[in-house]
Formats: sequence, structure tokens, C-alpha cells
Amino acid sequence: MSDSATDRGRFTDYYELPKAPWDIGRPQRPFVEASERITAAGQGRPARVLDIGCGTGDLAIYLAGLGCEVTGIDFLDGPIEIARRKAKAAGVEATFLVMDALAVGEIPERFDAVTDCGLFHVFDDVRRAAYVSALARLLEPGACVFILCFSDSEPGEHGPRRVSERELRDAFADGWVVESIEPAKFEVVPGIPHAIFSEGGAKAQFATIRRV
Repeated sequence: MSDSATDRGRFTDYYELPKAPWDIGRPQRPFVEASERITAAGQGRPARVLDIGCGTGDLAIYLAGLGCEVTGIDFLDGPIEIARRKAKAAGVEATFLVMDALAVGEIPERFDAVTDCGLFHVFDDVRRAAYVSALARLLEPGACVFILCFSDSEPGEHGPRRVSERELRDAFADGWVVESIEPAKFEVVPGIPHAIFSEGGAKAQFATIRRV
């Protein structure tokens, strides 16, 4: 998540609920469906995957269970501690770090793939540009970013910022190839006030974007 004081307080409040709206206890389906592409990013060796905005770790743990070398980051201590406990209980090896997403370009390691489940749509325009710039420093040519974000097809105004296909393409116009943008669903925990979206899950976009 972004590292502004406002966002820190807002997401801390969400995690103090019995369940944060996005904490569904399993990976979002588009990442499961893309798992072969993510694991294949290692080109014959375990794929090095950075899960940015990992929350309590469900996606990172799932990918680690598939044989990926996964590092998950989030800017809040609480979710990271939960993620570490979940990984231990699942018997998988994954690294979890407390870190602001805009600082990922400073990580000395390089990755074959980045997964972003619900982070991109948090940023305003300025931080969105800084985020894409950080990813560009982090990834070697050929590495892919997989993004699940709210779509501008989702009605209403509550919840996160909606993102259009054009916004995704514009954000990654320089030094990237947008391989695909597909309609998707973003599942949420049912029954949470101010987190009621379209039936079956909020309308979303799932983008696969390659560094060139």
C-alpha cells in the first residue's frame, strides 16, 4: 500500500475489522488462472516473484507452494506478521518484508515477475507514476507485472479508485508492452459496510505487462 499517513491510517482501520474486505483467505481467481504463466517466468528454474501489497500473504503463499521463490511486501507490520504465521503453518518458504511499494526499486535483487493484487488502484496520479518508475528499476527486460485492479465498469463510487484500460496503457506506455488486459472479478468478504459491490465480485481488470 502507499505510504501516506492517510492511507496508513485507513488500511490499519480495515485490518482492525474481523476481516479486511479484500482478505478472502485465498488468492484472487485471476492469479490462480495465470499461475502457469507466473511460474514459467523462471524459464526452467524457480521463478523469483515479488508480491507487492501482499497483505496477509495468501497469494504469496500460494505461489511459494507452486515452487516460486516469493518475496511479499506490505507497508503495515500487522498483515506481514500474519503472513509469516500463515506461511509457517502451510509449511512453505516465503520472505515477507515491511516496505513501502514506492521503495521497491531500491531492492538489490531482481525478479522474474511481480504480482499486484489491489495495489495499483490505490495510487493517485503522482504516486502511480512513481510506482511504475520503481517497477522499471526493479525488473529486467522480459519480466512481467500481473495487475488486478478495479475497473471503471464497476458502478458506484465507494471503494477504491476505478481504473480504465486507457489509464493502464498510458501508465505503462514507456518501456513496457501491455500484453493483455482482460475483464475480471475482484472478490470481497461479504457483508462489510461500504464494501458492497457487483454480484459475484467487483468488476476488475487483469493486466499482464512486460518490461522491454
